[in-house]
Amino acid sequence: MKVIAFYLPQFHETPENNEWWGQGFTEWNNMKAAKPLFEGHNQPRIPLNNNYYNLLNEKTLEWQTEIAKEHGVYGFCCYHYWFGSKMLLEKPMEIYLKDKNCDLPFCFCWANETWTNAWAAETESDRKTLIKQEYGDKEEWERHFQYLLPFFKDERYIKEGNKPLFVIYRPQYITELSARLAYYNKRAQEEGFDGLVFAAQHVSFYAEKSVDKSMFKYQIEYQPGFAFYDMSSWMQKQMSVIKQNVQTWARDHLKSFKSAKKAKLQKLSYDEVWNTVLNRKAEPGMIPGAFVDWDNTPRYKEKGRVLTGATPEKFKEYFGKQLKRARDEYKSDYIFIFAWNEWSEGGYLEPDMKNQYGYLDAIKSCVDELESEN
Repeated sequence: MKVIAFYLPQFHETPENNEWWGQGFTEWNNMKAAKPLFEGHNQPRIPLNNNYYNLLNEKTLEWQTEIAKEHGVYGFCCYHYWFGSKMLLEKPMEIYLKDKNCDLPFCFCWANETWTNAWAAETESDRKTLIKQEYGDKEEWERHFQYLLPFFKDERYIKEGNKPLFVIYRPQYITELSARLAYYNKRAQEEGFDGLVFAAQHVSFYAEKSVDKSMFKYQIEYQPGFAFYDMSSWMQKQMSVIKQNVQTWARDHLKSFKSAKKAKLQKLSYDEVWNTVLNRKAEPGMIPGAFVDWDNTPRYKEKGRVLTGATPEKFKEYFGKQLKRARDEYKSDYIFIFAWNEWSEGGYLEPDMKNQYGYLDAIKSCVDELESEN
């Protein structure tokens, strides 16, 4: 079983972030400024030993890969920001490629979204585009492929047989989607591969009915996003059926989902979200997902969403069940987890001051238990 953690390459200074958010900005700025918004709210979250690292330091990358390997994480799925004529946050993985001491498998997820100041904007009128996601012609496709090629050829890049795995966050946004992916596939074959394996990530692609999905072998069950989607959809269906006679608990849960639209803090139960994950029916071509925690208030403050009740002990129980479902129900060799280091969204396996290595130890324990059964 390959446990693959989504990886955010944001923790280093860039000229763009300096311009948009202030000199020296990284995600650590949001973390240091976070405040508890209710009694028992676990903020600010502090890295173990105040390790506010810089991802341009190769020793940091080596440390991350070392502790990941030691705790049963198979590899990283690193976000890749390609905007057609520009890249952002590319340097950590370029350092990783050159540093063979970083011996953990990896793959890319093209995070193909326009960047805005949404989490800082007070109102819709305050929202502005920082950098637009654009899709060009075949010359741009080729430039993108040429950039990816050295990574694909690296022995650490995750492959199925002789096919590199390439994840796309929101494929439906890509103009000429099928033609572009067919071009990548052809170019990969010309470079000695048997093609590429494409996987979609976001629940919006799963829910989209009008997009050609024929180029995709997999849809990743990106959690807790799929659970939020399932919970919201189920509640809406219940409301339409029972209308004014809705049970109190269902009405309250639907209200909690709608509250996000009113820019109010939204609190959900960690246990309820995880049970939604575990009750999701396995579907053909679906890679199961898991999550550590969720709390995006360091970015969104009172407009954020928080899961309450998370502990390493609960995570161990739920993740262990999902691992077994991956093997027995999904028949999958993969499970993708949110996340390795999404600190500003509360999804991180890296050690912190409160739980230390608790979540990583849980991964290790669950993986070892599964392997002992095989």
